[in-house]
Amino acid sequence: MLNKLKDISTFVFDVDGVLTNGNILVTETGEQLRQYSIKDGYAIQLALKKGYQVCIITGAKTDAVALRLKGLGIQYVYLGASYKLPLFEDFLSKTGLKRDEIVYVGDDLPDQEIMEQVAISVCPADAVDEIKAISTYISPKLGGAGVVRDIIEKVLKVQGKWFIDHPSADDGSLKK
Repeated sequence: MLNKLKDISTFVFDVDGVLTNGNILVTETGEQLRQYSIKDGYAIQLALKKGYQVCIITGAKTDAVALRLKGLGIQYVYLGASYKLPLFEDFLSKTGLKRDEIVYVGDDLPDQEIMEQVAISVCPADAVDEIKAISTYISPKLGGAGVVRDIIEKVLKVQGKWFIDHPSADDGSLKK
């Protein structure tokens, strides 16, 4: 896998079970609350600053999810995906990217078709068995608890880009 990491230019992530732990807290008013890791968010922002592409393809469709992803600076966000492959193909056509330069991180059956087509498929330690069976790399991190940071850090370290000249704690949610 280390050799393939050298050619990665793009990260594609699911949300629930990858950027979050997959649990949704529903309030009495029907609002759906998710919890995200700041460390995952920081790694995404660093990857973007270093020139990597980041794409989200998720079945989630709430304004809160869109707000979080926009706050991280992610340009390609596909919400409400009941079938993910056509959206992935749309992303490829818009960017001109090739499958052999992409890491996809997923945790459940809707992710499988894309995971079988990319250079490196990654899943969190708590992914379903079918996804673990087809993954290039099973992270020791859980969904929502560092799996995104884990793979971004590995790619950037192999490519000599895991550094920042002036570190900042701003995760993009601060208003100027």
